[in-house]
Parts: sequence; C-alpha cells; structure tokens
Amino acid sequence: MPYRLVGADGAEYVSETKGTLGGHRRNRIYGRLDSAGAARWIAKGHYVKQRVFFADETTAIAAGYRPCANCLPDAYKAWKAKS
Repeated sequence: MPYRLVGADGAEYVSETKGTLGGHRRNRIYGRLDSAGAARWIAKGHYVKQRVFFADETTAIAAGYRPCANCLPDAYKAWKAKS
C-alpha cells in the first residue's frame, strides 16, 4: 500500500514505507503518530484534511515544521531554545 509523505522540500511524494511522524500542514507542527492531542482533534472530525506524514524527524524539520510541545516536549524545548 503506498503512503503519501512530505519530503524535506515540503512537497508530497508516494512511498512504500509508512511515515514515522504525523503533522499539521497549516500549523507546521509535527509529532508522534500516537499523539493524544492529534487523536482528540481527529475524533472530533477536525485536523484530518491538514494531516501530513514524515519519514523521520530530520525531514520534518527540513520541511519547516516544529516539534509538538505535548508529545515531544524535549525536542520542543530544544527547538524553542534555538528560536
């Protein structure tokens, strides 16, 4: 089954490998696939149209996304310290 992932250039591409991180296109945030915050919004019927997936954290960062403060607090703190 092919998966649609976002590359380092921000463009979507088809991959045979499932992404390891999910994100929100409009807010430019990435996080774990089991993020409780994302799950709550998806359950309410929101967020799904803005959902994107990444192969890894390096790709998400290169595409201009920042880590989620809730599900990736250490990565978020490191990102915030650099901003």
